[in-house]
Amino acid sequence: MKFCKKYQEYMLGKAQKLPEVGCQKLKKILKNCRISVLSQEDYHRDEAPEIQRCLHYCPVCDAKFFPSLVNDMSAVVSYFNERAQKLLKLHQAAGFRKYLNWFNGKLRRSQSDVSLIEEGKDLVIYALINAIAIQKLLKKYDKIHNCCKQGTAFKSQAQSMQIEILQSPWLRELMAFNINLRETSVNSSTLPESSETYYLRFSDGKPSLSCELFDAVKLDIDLTCPVCLETVFDPVSLTCGHILCQMCACSAASVTIVDGLKSAESKEKCPLCRQAGVYKGVVHMTELSILIGRSCPEYWEKRLKMERKERVRQAKEYWESQCRAFAGI
Repeated sequence: MKFCKKYQEYMLGKAQKLPEVGCQKLKKILKNCRISVLSQEDYHRDEAPEIQRCLHYCPVCDAKFFPSLVNDMSAVVSYFNERAQKLLKLHQAAGFRKYLNWFNGKLRRSQSDVSLIEEGKDLVIYALINAIAIQKLLKKYDKIHNCCKQGTAFKSQAQSMQIEILQSPWLRELMAFNINLRETSVNSSTLPESSETYYLRFSDGKPSLSCELFDAVKLDIDLTCPVCLETVFDPVSLTCGHILCQMCACSAASVTIVDGLKSAESKEKCPLCRQAGVYKGVVHMTELSILIGRSCPEYWEKRLKMERKERVRQAKEYWESQCRAFAGI
């Protein structure tokens, strides 16, 4: 079965209408463009510059294909991020708020973990299957336009607009959340069998977050901090999608742990991809932190002792500077 048909069946099978990538609509635009290019080749067989101009800039695709794809991607990512944040917030609620959720019927005491796992799994599948659809459409665009630079430029644009769903911090958090809840709260025998697997994989002592979907898609997220080159500790995700230790991110952003990453100047760049302005929308990876801490207890305890000293030192220097400023010294 072709992926487009499989994708359409998946979206139609959902209980409610969800934002989706309009595969049929976008493929029709590309088909019209292909007919246009072939017509040009027949009409301008001896005019190679004319054909090259179309291959590098296509008014059919660039005026319709990319704007439509941007709108679809924005709707999908917005919906996914909103639902993922609500699910994680519901799970991480504690004390009075958690009892209030139970009272309002958002959670059921006996089946809350199972239902949360199922919802989290559905969201991850939704994110990945839409990411596959986008990749296949861009691959088709490149094929028609002879690997045109517009396709590569669009991928960079999508990442800068934060509509690249595979770069979403909430996708990584949901994967870690599913592993945590499945291994700590619920007997795996009570869960229905599924064709996707989430797991923390170790290679040469370095962990990575992996996911397999329908035996066709494999997502592997490296959990090594690009600054200290160790497994990320107290991880945060920058808006460019890269994951760093919180202390390393603060160092890269030229701020202290007391100031916080959101106080970083917009000119500060990601130490890996060198993209500026990536610290304002930083996300603390709570579920990922729990997963690594549970899977690497000795390493986690060692880093905890080291960073506790550094945090105390920075806090002490901060308050001393504040006292001196207040005293006018």
